[in-house]
Amino acid sequence: MADAQLNASELSKRVGKAVFRWGVTLSLLGIVLAFVDVGALLERLAMVPWFVALAVFAVSLIQVALSAWRWRYTAGRLGVAMGFGFAFREYYLAVFFNQVLPGGVMGDVNRAWRHTRAARRLQQLAIVHAVVLERLSGQLVLVPVAVFALLGLWWSGQFDSQWGDTGVSLNLGYWVFVPVLLGFATLLAFVTGVGTRLKRYIRRLGGDVGRAFLGWRNAFLQFGTSVLVLLTYLVVFALMAAGMGLFADGMPWLVFVALCPLLLLSMVVPVTVSGWGVREGVAAILWPLLGLPAEQGVALSVGYGTAVFFAALPGAMGLMARR
Repeated sequence: MADAQLNASELSKRVGKAVFRWGVTLSLLGIVLAFVDVGALLERLAMVPWFVALAVFAVSLIQVALSAWRWRYTAGRLGVAMGFGFAFREYYLAVFFNQVLPGGVMGDVNRAWRHTRAARRLQQLAIVHAVVLERLSGQLVLVPVAVFALLGLWWSGQFDSQWGDTGVSLNLGYWVFVPVLLGFATLLAFVTGVGTRLKRYIRRLGGDVGRAFLGWRNAFLQFGTSVLVLLTYLVVFALMAAGMGLFADGMPWLVFVALCPLLLLSMVVPVTVSGWGVREGVAAILWPLLGLPAEQGVALSVGYGTAVFFAALPGAMGLMARR
């Protein structure tokens, strides 16, 4: 009875979190749509021809294959063997789950869980670390690229005339508050004894990081694959932008290339479903700051999200494979 009550309570919490994140997603989308010309946005979306959607699907297959290979290589460095077919199928399934479940990481959690079910107990932590480090490999490329893109837009003077009108100012107090808060949390962890267990875990994780990333060959393969994966994301954005006629309307290529990593980075924030709402909100802010119509950015964002969602649907076939 107690176990049943605990399971019911846990299920209730998970459902509550899912409903909350869906609510946040729909609320953010509603706010964005309230401030843009929905008619112009729909016209942009209607311009996308069918063969662009087909090209996006083909690029998505390449993207999943590269990501699956990166996962397989990372797992191999940690002593966990897997075939490429298994890696491709499970990664495609994870992409599908990330598109339909709140948080944007539940597919990766499921990927690790399905893999550990058939593994020896001693390998289970290595399997989890393989998933974590594979995702980390991508972020280690995306974050610097997004930062350089933002700095490039700033130094090129793209933001000069717009920032002054927004009234946005940088509060340096945050740069002091965040390190102090992190330091206090670290001190509290060690005082309560959690720090000892955390220290052992960090030591193990650090060893796995070294095995996965250190060395010229590991670094080249990890970051080279992550760069190729990032390029596939940019190609999907470019296909959608071309289909919507953004380049025909004079959208500068360099500005476009600088904006896309910022949209991708906004999707990392795990508060909505697959970045919906956050991505569109960022687009609605960035495009006017560059003197471009907000409807362009939001249409590109919505088109990208829709195309990626449909491209991920075949990944659901991985549910038919028992693991």
